[in-house]
Amino acid sequence: MTMKWLTAFIFSFTLFNASSQTLFTYGNHKADARDFLRAFNKNNQSGDAGREKAVREYLDLYINSRLKIREAYDRGYDTLPHIKGEIESLRNQVIENYMSDPKAMERLTKEAYERSLKDIHAAHIFVSFKNANGATDINAAKNKLAEIERRLAKKEEFMSVARQLSDDPSAKTNGGDLNYITVFTLPYEFENIVYSTPAGKYSRPYESKAGFHIFKNLGERKALGKVKIKQILLAFPPDVDDAGKKSIAKLADSLYKRIQAGDDFGKLASHFSNDYISAATEGNIPEIAVGQFDPAFEKIAWSLKDGAISKPFATSHGYHIIQKVSSKPVVTNSSDQNNISELQQKVRMDGRWQTAKDFIYDAVKKNPGFKKADYRDEEFWAFSDSIFDRRPVGIGKSMSMESALFTIGDTTLRVSDWFAYGQAHRHKPDRSGMKPWPVLRDEFVNYSLYEYYRKNLESYNEDFRYQMEEFRDGNLFFEIMQREIWNKAQADSTALMALYEKNKSQYQWKASADAVIFFCADENAARSLHDALKKDPAFWRNVVTPMGEKVIADSARYEWSILPGLGQGNPKPGTLTSIAVNESDNTASFCYIVNVYPTPQPRSFNEAKGMVMNDYQELLEKQWVESLRKKYPVKIDEKVLQSIIQGK
Repeated sequence: MTMKWLTAFIFSFTLFNASSQTLFTYGNHKADARDFLRAFNKNNQSGDAGREKAVREYLDLYINSRLKIREAYDRGYDTLPHIKGEIESLRNQVIENYMSDPKAMERLTKEAYERSLKDIHAAHIFVSFKNANGATDINAAKNKLAEIERRLAKKEEFMSVARQLSDDPSAKTNGGDLNYITVFTLPYEFENIVYSTPAGKYSRPYESKAGFHIFKNLGERKALGKVKIKQILLAFPPDVDDAGKKSIAKLADSLYKRIQAGDDFGKLASHFSNDYISAATEGNIPEIAVGQFDPAFEKIAWSLKDGAISKPFATSHGYHIIQKVSSKPVVTNSSDQNNISELQQKVRMDGRWQTAKDFIYDAVKKNPGFKKADYRDEEFWAFSDSIFDRRPVGIGKSMSMESALFTIGDTTLRVSDWFAYGQAHRHKPDRSGMKPWPVLRDEFVNYSLYEYYRKNLESYNEDFRYQMEEFRDGNLFFEIMQREIWNKAQADSTALMALYEKNKSQYQWKASADAVIFFCADENAARSLHDALKKDPAFWRNVVTPMGEKVIADSARYEWSILPGLGQGNPKPGTLTSIAVNESDNTASFCYIVNVYPTPQPRSFNEAKGMVMNDYQELLEKQWVESLRKKYPVKIDEKVLQSIIQGK
């Protein structure tokens, strides 16, 4: 598999853009100039010097490779099970890297940075889809929303309407006031609404899975940044009465006096605080931004100077004593790499990263197109009730499991597909009940669009298509070379022997030696072994074996030019060469000379077999390429080639 991967990325030849210029034809096939140039630039190391020579030499290799790959396709090698399996395996490994908008991270990070510069004072009205009995009643929610919109249109005060009509329980007391929020404070869908609503204005109603939402921008300010604090929280127990609150207030006052008298804040937090997470770290809370805590808490936290300690104060959670450890102003340098990295990490962890895939739905709807089938929603919901809950069909009797719901290009999604999806996804993630049919259908549509995009990604993403075709062509190149050249060269012993006998004079030993080469993990291991072998190198095995993986010994006949540590001198039997250190990886090697052959000598067939096999492979490949060029006649467009040579 390693060779196949290497081959796949060395031979990066693929059809890329049919609208580009044709560099050459081979048989009935065309080779695109952009494909050649992309491969040339990837593999050429010559630079601009001698460009014409480099281009023409590479073009010859490129043509030969295209011919071999074309032959593999014509033989149907792309349909071989192991080839298809390897390609599908790679596709599954890399596809997720291409399933997001390639510019999403840059866009979302820039957006988060710009929003981080501004805090917005927001208020919220919520209309739940569920009525007082906990049952879903969308019509009642719509009627309530209409009443809210009517009153707001008459210029009634937003927070007053929130107190009276919002289904958020806290709105009864705070008028829907969310206090100041900043980037990452709210779910991304709500953050978008708040940051796109002008100061003093309220938003259009937004429909979520839970109900309708209206936000108002009460005012804006320059972002306050973050603070780091320590806290002692004396929490109110459930159903605490006034007497209980007074008792907790007295304890808070006594702790504050102890701090003022010099007691350690952290130790008191560890002992008394009911915020058990921060108590475990002597009251330390990670950096906080606006919108994360109770408004009263945040007002105190940001009003303190660094190092200052607040008097005890109450929130709905209990009594607090906080110490401001430090302030961190908002980063206003858009090029600050630490801030960019922090924002990118938050983007990935935030719901907004899911929007990086939303472009898929629009891309598929645009091409190849999305079309809803001709059916009435009421009939579809009735039939869904029937197939999922085994209710009477009623008005849904006109539908069946084969009824079409929508098409994506020439792909038809039917009720049976909806049923399969619904069985697995109709329950809410928290298992609190069933999703409303419209919500589930929207999810099913998006899921179908997403799966279509995934299955046809090559049609949407040029880089992905290039990578897959590059890998496929590399595998086919490896497969046909294995069958046509490499296997034949290894298996045809008669042809190898004949070639050896014909060219025996070419297979000669230059000055050589029988030697043992010691490859050592580092210079220290080499010196230790070298010193140990000086007395009696003939018994090298006794010394090397205990050293384990630190040393690898290889004994054979070698030409002098490749003996490590020999230098300019001639080897002598029974001696050790000097230690040679490889600067690239700090490994070291030297050798023990056993016998010396100072004059050239003929190699036996076994000694020359590797050289003979290489020559035979070159011969087979030359003959094969000649036959391929006859089968697929090559015609080069010299005008296009010259434009490549000249870098136009």
